[in-house]
Amino acid sequence: MNVDDLQWQLSNLGGVPPRIVDEILERGGPEALVDAARERGDWFCAAGAVRGLCARGEFGRAWTVIEPFAATGWQPAVRAGTDVLLQWGRVGRALELARPRGPRTNAVDAWQAYAQALVRAGQVDEAIGVLGPYLRHRRVPGALVEITEGQECDEHVLELLAPIAQEFRHDPKQCPDAWEVLPAQARVLERSGRANEAIRLLGADVAARRHGPQNNVAFYAELLARHGRIEELRNLADTQTYAAVHRYVTALENLGRAGEAEAYLRDLIAAEYPPGGHENALMELLIRQGRFDEAIASVEHTFDDLYDGNLLQATMFLLADQGLHDKALKLTEGRSPEFLAQNEAFWLRSNRWWLMGESGRAREAIAQIEALPAGEVDDRELTIAWLLAQDGRIEEAIALLRPLPGTRAATDLAELLIRQNRFTEAIAVIPDVATQRAETQHPRT
Repeated sequence: MNVDDLQWQLSNLGGVPPRIVDEILERGGPEALVDAARERGDWFCAAGAVRGLCARGEFGRAWTVIEPFAATGWQPAVRAGTDVLLQWGRVGRALELARPRGPRTNAVDAWQAYAQALVRAGQVDEAIGVLGPYLRHRRVPGALVEITEGQECDEHVLELLAPIAQEFRHDPKQCPDAWEVLPAQARVLERSGRANEAIRLLGADVAARRHGPQNNVAFYAELLARHGRIEELRNLADTQTYAAVHRYVTALENLGRAGEAEAYLRDLIAAEYPPGGHENALMELLIRQGRFDEAIASVEHTFDDLYDGNLLQATMFLLADQGLHDKALKLTEGRSPEFLAQNEAFWLRSNRWWLMGESGRAREAIAQIEALPAGEVDDRELTIAWLLAQDGRIEEAIALLRPLPGTRAATDLAELLIRQNRFTEAIAVIPDVATQRAETQHPRT
């Protein structure tokens, strides 16, 4: 194995995909993952095998699986190996593995991981010292806050964060990557019992628009909600609409004031031009209350829109999440000819077949597909195979998928084999990393 292949797997969900690994673990097949990690150098199989073995207390075997991956120096594998050793009680070996050596392109991430290992080993002061030189880097202030949670060192952490926060407030352009220090400081103030001070400082930062590529409005809104500062949250939502409205609405809901939340959203929608920014929030609110027909009515005026702002698919997905597949399916009926001309083949009919499969109408969906010219339906065989499986015809679905080329078909086939507890066979049908990489470089036409 090599670092390039490992990184490709992580970046592209290559090799055996995580969802396949999770399904194998859930069905009690970690031994198949152990074999795949050893024989294929498959990262997700290795990570899954380690999780399964550690859950059974087999730390020695887990280390045997992860050791060759960690030996490459690749940071995700080093972190996983460190975790195994710490759980196994091999603290010295864990810290030796985690400690960065030599120059690295991901030096900050490596030192963060080392600091986390030090905390788990009970060496909190050493961990804080490790992160100290990197506190002007993005994500490091947040990492410091996380690893010191519950360690009774909040004052020390605040002493480190305060001058950097003040520096950023004074001149953000001099340290543009340090903006995350502001919510980090607020988090420590809050957990140390100084919530009012956290709200005052971060409120001033939000008002002055002191932030980086992302802003701190969402965190500030959460902070206000946690401490019942509803009027201040309302004022924030009025001035920072898109970042704070959702949190204000959910805060009202949590207080039993859903009617106020609904009225607030309806007022925003009535005043908004162009429309479209808050209809989705209103629909979600109504669905959370079980008012499904009202939710549909609130957004159905968008269903034939040809451009941004069409909420048909979003509504279908939310209804499906509630198990209301027939109701979602009904929304596809009666669409305008202009909308159908632009969207029917692109996404609408595939969503319709999915909903039919979920609602016990798989055979009807298959008949619709088979009535269309073979070249007119993208992923025709994959869709039919899924519908066959939904109809309980697993062996027919397997037979249809087995000769199909490509990683996607192989992955669908693997899922069906896993249902039959054929774990080793399921992994074997998925192309190895080299084959998958070649496939992405030279896609089939």
